[in-house]
Amino acid sequence: MELALGFSHPVVIILPPEVTVDAETKRGTNPKIVLNSIDKQLIGQMAAKIRSLRPPEPYKGKGIRFKGEQIR
Repeated sequence: MELALGFSHPVVIILPPEVTVDAETKRGTNPKIVLNSIDKQLIGQMAAKIRSLRPPEPYKGKGIRFKGEQIR
């Protein structure tokens, strides 16, 4: 999976074969990434790894957030 996170280069993440990715992009909204797998622990690890690349920051609202998360 290749992500453009505002760095000078695209970030490439190699996902295990058990995890499938669906990306949803709609005009005027932020893109959404949906991870699917049978193993719930593996999904949590991959979501945490993706989030650690660009953690959310409260002042400008930039970064990768989980659905429904509010940054204080």
